[in-house]
Amino acid sequence: MNDQQISEAVTRVLSSFGGANAAPVVPAPVNNKAVAKSTPAEDQVASLVSQILGESKSGGAKAKPDYVPSPTKCGWERADKGSASDDAMVSDVIAKVLSESMGKAPASTAKPAASGVSIAVSDAEATELGDGLFATMDEAVEAAALAQKQYLFCSMEERQSFIDGIRDVILEPETLDRISHMGAEQTGMGKYEHKIIKNRLAAEKTPGTEDLTTEACSGDGGLTLVEYSAYGVIGSITPTTNPTETIICNSIGMLAAGNSVVYSPHPRARVVSLLTIKLINRKLATLGAPANLITTVQEPSIDNTNAMMQHPKIRMLVATGGPGIVKTVMSTGKKAIGAGAGNPPVVVDETADIEKAAVDIVNGCSFDNNLPCIAEKEIVAVNQIADYLISCMTKCGAYLVEDPAVVKKLEALVINEKGGPQTSCVGKSAVYLLDKVGIKVGDDIKVILIDLPKEHVFVQEELMMPILPLVRVPDVDEAIDFAVEVEHGNRHTAMMHSTNVRKLTKMAKLIQTTIFVKNGPSYAGIGVGGEGYTTFTIAGPTGEGLTGPKAFARKRRCVMVESLNVR
Repeated sequence: MNDQQISEAVTRVLSSFGGANAAPVVPAPVNNKAVAKSTPAEDQVASLVSQILGESKSGGAKAKPDYVPSPTKCGWERADKGSASDDAMVSDVIAKVLSESMGKAPASTAKPAASGVSIAVSDAEATELGDGLFATMDEAVEAAALAQKQYLFCSMEERQSFIDGIRDVILEPETLDRISHMGAEQTGMGKYEHKIIKNRLAAEKTPGTEDLTTEACSGDGGLTLVEYSAYGVIGSITPTTNPTETIICNSIGMLAAGNSVVYSPHPRARVVSLLTIKLINRKLATLGAPANLITTVQEPSIDNTNAMMQHPKIRMLVATGGPGIVKTVMSTGKKAIGAGAGNPPVVVDETADIEKAAVDIVNGCSFDNNLPCIAEKEIVAVNQIADYLISCMTKCGAYLVEDPAVVKKLEALVINEKGGPQTSCVGKSAVYLLDKVGIKVGDDIKVILIDLPKEHVFVQEELMMPILPLVRVPDVDEAIDFAVEVEHGNRHTAMMHSTNVRKLTKMAKLIQTTIFVKNGPSYAGIGVGGEGYTTFTIAGPTGEGLTGPKAFARKRRCVMVESLNVR
């Protein structure tokens, strides 16, 4: 059937029902005399109309259908609060018939929450098409664009319910355990136990719609409101280091701001990334959200990432990864948020609680085998306390390497021909790395500690593995100056252990990092043991810093002239 034939069929069927706006007229059964001579097309249309009006499968009808199509409530509206127009009914049914005739599932508007729908996804299903997974990037973007248009008509209450649904599905113990195990196994990086902490953190402490505060200004000229509004479709590039955590965090923040999102996951984290996206989509479907608010491609690749970045319907790009991908998104001409690399230093001066500092540094550096970009990457210690700090660290999980020959072996193992970290060693444990250079240690060893000069590659490069160089300096002022230098202007993260408030203040002002942790482990900066919300997209290069819904929204002004000022 073509559009005209479908439209005519819909009109005839609706007339037999008394019109979409004739509530509370009881729709007649599909097989009554009024449609006894109906065509197969009209039978199909009648069935769809019956479903929309709230009929049961047996042909009976509810006196007051729960929901009908409407442009005012997430695509649907309660029948007892007003009904949809005939045009809306016709358009909705046409879309459904066309979709079914093409063998595709219709891109539906939000509907009442489905009951008894399973959101379980098997390993085999995780990479199959459907539930937000598409064969091409163009299909993924187009589906997300349609979903975002439908999402515009969702209320803030509904929007928050979808955010809560994402939290709920991820925080199910079985899901949390599964994606954490898969993340460690598939990427070969990090620790399963720490990934559970990170995934839970992303689900629990990423801000939702409460972040979207409204500004108001009133006076003789009237009332002006400034509100946070969606960009539209966001393209999000996610890393292999924090694949599921970034998807969870960005999904909550971007949907809270009213956007839809198209993901381009790292190929090495393909299966667990697709699984996470499918689980979220199935949960959203049970809550009545528009289909395909979160999409991706079945086969993530560089080509698909490029296609996403160039697609005209992508209004914002968010890249979480190394400096290369951040530079690429910043050069597209689109609004870009870049969460790039860091090389976080930790300064320890003579006033610090050295025993506590040792524990905090070992725990922060070893967290998820040093994968987080916030983790301690080098120590800058005042010479007066350096030896005692090393002694304390060896008592709480650090293995001190003093043999220059072993240091050379480690260099050959973990540094590639370009002078950067060897990918095969990123996120590996201290036990694994030491074993590779012929040193056997117990599982209590968390960090490889090495006393090194300032210019050593381990100091200057972000390794993302638990190799922790210590640089000695004469005093705290030189320690601060070198920390600023070795952070390389990434404006990412830094730590300091000191009880000298003036020196803490000096370092905070000079280093200008997004996160500055005082007297604690690095992960306190994203809400683990510290106050505040979390994010796994820390945008130093583009200046947004700790991203949340506000970062994924734009300010819009609504002005009422010479009215609504009641002062």
